[in-house]
Amino acid sequence: MAVQAGNLKKGEFINYQGDIWQVQKTEFYSPGKGSALMRTKIKNVTSGKTIDYTFKSNEYVDTVEVNSIEMQYLYKDAENAIFMDQQSFNQYEVPLEMVGDIIQFFKEGETMYVYVHDEKPLSIRPPASVTLKITQTDDAARGDTVGNAKKEAEVETGAKVMVPLFIKQGEIITINPETGEYTGRATQG
Repeated sequence: MAVQAGNLKKGEFINYQGDIWQVQKTEFYSPGKGSALMRTKIKNVTSGKTIDYTFKSNEYVDTVEVNSIEMQYLYKDAENAIFMDQQSFNQYEVPLEMVGDIIQFFKEGETMYVYVHDEKPLSIRPPASVTLKITQTDDAARGDTVGNAKKEAEVETGAKVMVPLFIKQGEIITINPETGEYTGRATQG
């Protein structure tokens, strides 16, 4: 389906130069003279290559119909993250280049959405936050609490995040997987 480039949104898939690309970022720009532009950052779903491209806002772009299917994350190998459709039990391999660094925050067995086009997985829709247990961190030194001081902590998936000094080993925290930032303590129960 063709849409005007001025209406593109982050997360949409488009057909560009014969390949499928996912829109990573959009910025509407009106130079004052001439036509308005839509600056985009797009990522090739096959190669993982990311480019910046500027469309005229009234230019038509072909969008690609993609299904978002809830799947269970099974494991990762050297090249792919493996997901299973819980309805059909089919397994899908999503290249790690497409998943990106967020994979380090996923626990095996969790469910998330995988974008699929013509039975081929393209990418994933990461959750807004993940809940993980702190497996290793140093205790804060007494009186070392001035300002927004942070320390490194390792979570159960092996990822390292910066957390406030008051966080202790064994606590459960929430993390934004897209930024890798601590967002708070998880509510218990």
